[in-house]
Amino acid sequence: MDLDFLPEHAEFRKEVRDWIEANYPAETRRKQEAGEHLGKEDILAWHRTLHNKGWLTPSWPVEYGGTGWDSVRKYIFSEELARAQTSQTSFGLGMIGPVLYTFATPEQKAKFLPGTMNGDIWWCQGYSEPGAGSDLAGLSTRAVRDGDHYIVNGQKTWTTQGHFADWGFFLVRTDPDAKKQEGISFLLIDMTSPGITVRPIITIEGGHEVNDVFLDNVRVPVANLIGEENKGWTVAKYLLGHERTGIAGVARSKRGIERLRELATAELADDAQPLINDSDFRRKVAELEVDLAALEYTELRSLASESKGKGPGPEASLLKVKGTEVGQRLTELTLEAAAHYGAPYARGMQGGNDLPVGPDYAGKAAPTYFNMRKTSIFGGSNEIQRNIIAKAVLGL
Repeated sequence: MDLDFLPEHAEFRKEVRDWIEANYPAETRRKQEAGEHLGKEDILAWHRTLHNKGWLTPSWPVEYGGTGWDSVRKYIFSEELARAQTSQTSFGLGMIGPVLYTFATPEQKAKFLPGTMNGDIWWCQGYSEPGAGSDLAGLSTRAVRDGDHYIVNGQKTWTTQGHFADWGFFLVRTDPDAKKQEGISFLLIDMTSPGITVRPIITIEGGHEVNDVFLDNVRVPVANLIGEENKGWTVAKYLLGHERTGIAGVARSKRGIERLRELATAELADDAQPLINDSDFRRKVAELEVDLAALEYTELRSLASESKGKGPGPEASLLKVKGTEVGQRLTELTLEAAAHYGAPYARGMQGGNDLPVGPDYAGKAAPTYFNMRKTSIFGGSNEIQRNIIAKAVLGL
């Protein structure tokens, strides 16, 4: 793994930084700074801006829209996105995208990849169920073959951005008599199909990001099956590897620690000492930085491996566990830095408007903290990831 930063990499970093500053949508930035939830069109505005530039999917193969960048440039790009605190792009890019270009038929690629790239198709994921979360193979949503269609019945939960979605990728049970993993298939389902109901789940910080999805006799063409019938677990594991690598969020955590240090070193009123002068708080920040540095090198090794054509391996579970733990600790320290101003729902009238009281950053501290609690559960809980590491890495 060559991690040397050459002069050309410094030039590339400047190019990326200047371009983001000039092209990031102003309205999206305004909403972020005001602490407003971003809607579908806000996210698509940045998605399409990146797509038009040709920088939307740097990790994809060039023939499907990738940039052909080396691992260093990919890493620099992710750092600059984090530094500028840009919004995420469409949900499906890092998940169903790699599945499509790896497992889909030529006809399926032609139908779904262009729309996934340009933002015309918004995806959601139908994996978790009320009785099958960490034990995903225990899912019970059924798909019964009926000629050229499957008839799908069941319920999915925690469906991220399902209320935005045009299409969803779903795990369904097609052979109830087979062993858990051997009777599952991977289907693409049109979310406008008759029989689909999407019900919002409002999370603890007041946001609408996830949903329940009910499927009642939904007819799905057999042509929408990815891979072979009853072999969907192989596809699902491949997708989860990409999801877990992305969950690590190293670049954004690095930016978060920089911001935390800015807050902790800020001059306070009434001659109060900056928080960074507190030895206990300083120790916690230093320990977090050490863990993040170790995580960063693990992610770089993973990127180098992918650049050689290797898919995510068990290191994806390592990245997922440590990345989510670092992210959660970061939000805890940010909330500690906000002190009483970070109390949930602490608001007051300012200029006739009902706004958070205290410093601007404090109003976001509690909602961000609450939202980050989920990260150690989704994408396969951290407990399950430790089991994977024990078997695949330690041989236990």
